[in-house]
Amino acid sequence: MFKKILIANRGEIAVRIIRACQELGIETVAVFSEVDRNALHVRYADEAYCIGPAPSRESYLRVDKIIDIARRTGTDAIHPGYGFLAEREDFAQACADENIVFIGPSPSAIAAMGDKAVARATVIKNGVAVIPGTEGVADLSDEELLAIAPSIGFPMLIKASAGGGGKGQREVRDIESMPSLLAAARREAESSFGDGRVYLERLVEAARHIEFQLLGDHYGNIIHLGERECSLQRRRQKLVEESPSVALDPELRARMGDMAVKAAQAVNYFNAGTIECLLDKQGNYYFMEMNTRLQVEHPITERVTGVDIVKEQIRIARGRKLRYTQEDIKQTGWAIECRINAEDPFQNFMPSTGVVSHIHFPTGPGIRIESGVYEGFEITPYYDSMIAKLICWGDTRGEALMRLRRALGEIRIMGVKTNIPFHQQLIQSTRFQAGQFDTRFVEDRFEMQEEQTHHAHIAAAAATLIAHKHAKHAAEQIGLADGNSRSNAWKWGGKTSW
Repeated sequence: MFKKILIANRGEIAVRIIRACQELGIETVAVFSEVDRNALHVRYADEAYCIGPAPSRESYLRVDKIIDIARRTGTDAIHPGYGFLAEREDFAQACADENIVFIGPSPSAIAAMGDKAVARATVIKNGVAVIPGTEGVADLSDEELLAIAPSIGFPMLIKASAGGGGKGQREVRDIESMPSLLAAARREAESSFGDGRVYLERLVEAARHIEFQLLGDHYGNIIHLGERECSLQRRRQKLVEESPSVALDPELRARMGDMAVKAAQAVNYFNAGTIECLLDKQGNYYFMEMNTRLQVEHPITERVTGVDIVKEQIRIARGRKLRYTQEDIKQTGWAIECRINAEDPFQNFMPSTGVVSHIHFPTGPGIRIESGVYEGFEITPYYDSMIAKLICWGDTRGEALMRLRRALGEIRIMGVKTNIPFHQQLIQSTRFQAGQFDTRFVEDRFEMQEEQTHHAHIAAAAATLIAHKHAKHAAEQIGLADGNSRSNAWKWGGKTSW
């Protein structure tokens, strides 16, 4: 087993990885930017080193600084978490060049699946169905794409070849609007990924976003851990995930799982990864892309399968064989995850920054919280706005939803706005409760109700209670001074009056 692992990340995922390392008896090294000096992952790690100013390009994206710290600290391996350098083949190769184990797939697998056009061509050769679109890996000009478009059919998507997260993506409804949309997509792709190449893909409307968690070892063994329902999105960013999906029966789950494994086998994949698919209303499914890293929503899969994915990543990276076969994987119960973000859902989800003055997370049966935030922590504009992930489990989807409703009601976060009201309203939606939604549900068929606040009344009531407490306490002290009580003065002085 490794003796020391460097976590090349921050926030809740860095804390999550550190905890897994602690349970395995492995020392940890944290890296942090100047603004993250007091972050939770810095406090939890055995060692911590500053790698630069707040902007990620000057800190968490500096491969040279991270590798230098790994060398100086005698690190055996580096875990990239998700985001930042997690899907950068040059980072994985830099680790290999320094004889440091990269806890993830090979550089070649990252390269093959990181380029979406290459990924499509690669999995097609392995018999995997993809959404109809431009084939091959050629860098097609605008004129060539305009000529091909009618054969693919409208509506369609222009998508960046080198990236994800909706960057460099445009929806096209007709040929007339396509030239300007191509130009806009290329500009955004170039700005976001340094690569302006794009390809075309038919838009599958009213589709569900289903993904399959995979684990593979260095000996050719690959299994899937079931699916996650990720259709509830806004601007192509996931908001709520659950496992399993109400849209899949055992037969469809088995077929989609087999497809996901085939897609990973096409690049000789090892470690943890996720195959993302689209499922249409007729039950047809298509490979969309592969994320060659740990996913934000991995805890719901852990909860229903009992597999600790982060620990398995570390064991696989160490050269161990998978401890599980496909027959060992059973989904038990239902798990739902909400991403608690620092943003105002009543103001078009505008980001909210500031110091978290008070925070209280729910507990109780079936509740799990993943967070890197504490009272006094400052939410800055430099990084992702996620405060925490709330994961609720139940024997059934209904029980998981009831626990989720209770947990959302118990959370208290003060100092910044959060999207908790959005989640509370969403789970009250009858269509959500019935599982009748797709990737356009939040944007097209769900609307936030106006915020009902009575802040002045609440503040007045709180002030009255506090004033009453202080007055009563003072009266008790006066009573003691007058000799009207035989109780111990220390007891009275420390007494809680309400």
